[in-house]
Amino acid sequence: MSEGNQSADRVIAPVPRITVQAFCESADVAAVIEAAADDRRMQKAHTRVQMGGAPAAVEAYRNAPTPNVIMVEIGAAKGSPLSALDSLAEVCDAGTKVVVVGHVNDVVLYREFIRRGVSEYLIAPVDPVAVIAAISDLFSEPGAEPLGRTVAVVGAKGGVGSSTLAHNLAWSVARDYGTATVIADLDIAFGTAGLNFNQDPPQGVAEAVFAPERVDSNFVDRLLSKCTDNLSLLAAPATLDRPTDFAESAFDGVIDVLRGSVPCIVLDVPHAWSAWCRRMLIGADEIVVVAAPDLASLRNARNLFELLRQARPNDRVPRLVLNGVGLPKRPEIAVAEFAKALDAPVAAVVPFDPALFGTAANNGQMLAEVQPGAKATEILSELAGTLTGRAETRRGRANLLEPILARFARRKAS
Repeated sequence: MSEGNQSADRVIAPVPRITVQAFCESADVAAVIEAAADDRRMQKAHTRVQMGGAPAAVEAYRNAPTPNVIMVEIGAAKGSPLSALDSLAEVCDAGTKVVVVGHVNDVVLYREFIRRGVSEYLIAPVDPVAVIAAISDLFSEPGAEPLGRTVAVVGAKGGVGSSTLAHNLAWSVARDYGTATVIADLDIAFGTAGLNFNQDPPQGVAEAVFAPERVDSNFVDRLLSKCTDNLSLLAAPATLDRPTDFAESAFDGVIDVLRGSVPCIVLDVPHAWSAWCRRMLIGADEIVVVAAPDLASLRNARNLFELLRQARPNDRVPRLVLNGVGLPKRPEIAVAEFAKALDAPVAAVVPFDPALFGTAANNGQMLAEVQPGAKATEILSELAGTLTGRAETRRGRANLLEPILARFARRKAS
């Protein structure tokens, strides 16, 4: 028996390609189910919402096959909930799952529903996330590992350092929070993750995109390059031998495999606007928008926030990171003004530090390997914990030899 609200931090598996038909008694419940049907996690499912409750469902399936899932609201109208359910059971095909939305928090009634084969009982008022979670759970294997969280990092404009921050965030999640992580460089033509991690793997994400029929857990595992004990890289080839105007779902297979095997996947999304880039952002569990404190970044970030708010009404708004703040003699938009224009808080402000960032880039190192106590390092570590919900389990400060040992281990692995 599930209450109506679900935690925003829970990772809910996308609903598979199924049919869902809902029969509601109240306009409020119908509106919630319609909102759930428009959610990013329900994009593969075909959902239909109609009124009439259990009697309408019985009539609809008297001479027609039932769908994969029937959602029925019982209890708002007059009549016995159990007799309504018994009538529905007479016309249900084997294998159809039934989710009941009820208005009574009654353990005895719940047990009677379960005894009659109801898969889930939701107590009104419900919200869209609770509906999505209930349907998703019906098709999750019992005892399956929790689904990995995807964090998409994108720049509001080119050159704002989104890739550098994505790579350092992934490194921090793996090191500071002990979480197995994959950094996926999705910029096939110009990706820099291989350079930043001092790696030159012979295979990477391109092999998965150009041969989707081969994608499974074993194939993807062979494409990963080990950076540290907890961090692996899915590199981009950074070659121009093939165009990158992929189909919208080109990366779906490899992302699904990674979500099923790794707790955290950081997606380095290129600054572009294609169908697949849009899909990667909308489908991510967390989004980080990196911007510089200038007008072009503000305009583009506002456009991104507006689109993502509309496309992801049941998700947290993207996290805004201002990078390179404090460049001498450069007029900058104040942090507070930036936040006000986007109607969103600034999650992190990374200071301008050319020596640190330049040295790390030229040496193929992470910022914490160059200068463990730098302000930027601390800021990104805190942001990594926030993104993964692991801030409370952060390790103590690393000793001074750890960056040297980590770099040695990485070179040995490569």
